[in-house]
Amino acid sequence: MFNIKKQISRLYSSAVFAQLSLSGAWVAILAARGFSLAQIGFAETVFHIVSILFEIPSGVLADVFGRKKTLVISCLMRIIGNLVMVFSNNFALVCLSFAFQALNYNFSSGSGDALAYDSLKSVGQAEKFDRYASNQLVIYRVCEGLSTLTAGFALVIGYKIAYATGVFTAAVQLVILAGLVEVRLTPLAKDFNIWKEIISCFRKSFLFLKEARKAMLLMFTNSFVGALDILLLFFLQAKLPMAGIPNWALGLALLFLQMGGIVGARLILLAKKVRYRVIFALAVTVILSGIALEHTGLYLLMTLGGFMASMADDALQVRTNTRLQDMFPSEQRATLISIESFTFSVLMIVLSPLAGLFFSWW
Repeated sequence: MFNIKKQISRLYSSAVFAQLSLSGAWVAILAARGFSLAQIGFAETVFHIVSILFEIPSGVLADVFGRKKTLVISCLMRIIGNLVMVFSNNFALVCLSFAFQALNYNFSSGSGDALAYDSLKSVGQAEKFDRYASNQLVIYRVCEGLSTLTAGFALVIGYKIAYATGVFTAAVQLVILAGLVEVRLTPLAKDFNIWKEIISCFRKSFLFLKEARKAMLLMFTNSFVGALDILLLFFLQAKLPMAGIPNWALGLALLFLQMGGIVGARLILLAKKVRYRVIFALAVTVILSGIALEHTGLYLLMTLGGFMASMADDALQVRTNTRLQDMFPSEQRATLISIESFTFSVLMIVLSPLAGLFFSWW
């Protein structure tokens, strides 16, 4: 008998081990290895170029072959990416590692949420998805915070050991994923044909977006706001030491940045009656204020700015995710979530190198 509590618990546990590592402060690690902010921004661009190429196909594969299978593939890509970084001795290998990490992101981005929503819907509990989305963002922020808290330790032990921890946690994640149950609200056709199903999934997804312009607008605006927050947090890893923050306090400051997301993910659950437009306007205002605080050059205010940005971003993310999941048809759910990630990657390709230059000159 299908146990929804075990299913959701396994998805939570998988998310924990997907995030835990000593390489969370990767910008600081690369900067300590001697790479410039411009190079770091370029490596991030490589990540998003690969994401653009494989994001939508990975979502289609998840819808056609199963979300559990693509989550396993995602985990394998993470292991390879970490191993490449362990043995990297030049910038080209660093970029290759980022490419595999992008594939890890691609194969997991739509699969987990799609499997969770359909699992909840199959037992008549779809209304609980907003809490699931909130909990997942809390897990993400806590694990990212713990990973960045060890930033100083990671710099001491070196990047090789730091990235090797990711191989270990990914192996544990694989064991957890093995216990998931594949859920399909719409059974596969009796005359199932791989290429026919893939083409059909592509066609129906884009027809949906053509007709549901509101969903496309939600994807774009949410991705843009998220990109602003993520880029600020990325470059604060390098900018805080430049502003004079003590080495012992760097990890605590980065942890504090992530805690903002936890606050935002919880606060939004108390604002269900507040209109989406109001939430969006507040989120943009708060994130821009956070970026302005980075300009002060005072590490306490810079840290506060990062906290504010992550709080606003995660609040908006939970509200947007819930609205989109309610709009998406089950058969193309992972594909459509991947299209949102695709939109985010396009924006990041444009904004990452610009942000590298911006925060270098700002």
